[in-house]
Amino acid sequence: MNAQDAFAGRTALVTGSSRGLGLLIAGELADRGCRVMLCARDTEALAAAERSLRGRPGEVASTAVDLLDPDTPRRLVEETRRRLGSEPDVLVNNAGIIQVGPLAALQEQDFQRAVETMLAAPLRLVLAVLPGMRARRCGNIVNITSIGGRVPVPHLLPYVVAKFAATGLSEGLHTELAADGIRVTTVLPGLMRTGSHNAAEFAGQVGREYAWFATSASLPLLSVDARRAARAIVRAAGRGRAELVLTPAAKAAILAHGLAPGVFVRTLGAVARLLPAPGGSPRHAVPGARAACHHPADGVVARLTVLGEQAGRRYNEPPAQWR
Repeated sequence: MNAQDAFAGRTALVTGSSRGLGLLIAGELADRGCRVMLCARDTEALAAAERSLRGRPGEVASTAVDLLDPDTPRRLVEETRRRLGSEPDVLVNNAGIIQVGPLAALQEQDFQRAVETMLAAPLRLVLAVLPGMRARRCGNIVNITSIGGRVPVPHLLPYVVAKFAATGLSEGLHTELAADGIRVTTVLPGLMRTGSHNAAEFAGQVGREYAWFATSASLPLLSVDARRAARAIVRAAGRGRAELVLTPAAKAAILAHGLAPGVFVRTLGAVARLLPAPGGSPRHAVPGARAACHHPADGVVARLTVLGEQAGRRYNEPPAQWR
């Protein structure tokens, strides 16, 4: 069965779908005749996302939610049934946050929020949709984790902690739910050009942290076009693949980590020493759209992030606030 046939006439719930990769995945599903419920926190961004997806073969609706509210999964299932005619038989756990900076500039609540957003909230959603999927003996769950779920990328520790746990959860769900006819796909993307570096939060020397992260997420050799990534994710889910790793760099890193974990982790330690120190008065939780103007060579960074900024404008991400 191809991805087109796999999703035609079905109902999907996609989290974090007002912008970026989530919006693109929702569009791919709607193009295949799937009814899609968008959800995110920002009402205005959701409205813009819903408008951008109108006219596709599949019906699209949206609802603003806070995924950290434990009652949200139940309400999302009910709202999807009310608006689209059936409960979700496709769930895409895509919503996430990312904090960039050295450990010395981070706080305990950064870890708590990362784990709550990218582990606890997806788990609650899975538990909410499972009764209906089990009753139908059919369903697809797609968990967007990260290369950070297999490799301890420096200066992303809260994200890495949450994604390692989310990857374990997703792989465990694959083994637990196969007997129920429910297929679970774990997606481990590397860097993608979505403009999401402007929605990230930065700590420490925020301008320098923004510079390396935004540049890495924008350069073609290090990042992949997000539209291509969304197509690959939907194809993999339609075919029932257990795992999808995106970008050559991510595949190489996972392979190297698996073959020689000690050497690879020591290499990452050397990379960490090249990244910015916390600084004398480290800043905390500065949004990327503001952190952009704190680098002394922000004009250079602006030129290096052109592709990322263009992707952000296409995919509903806010632009950087250059001086």
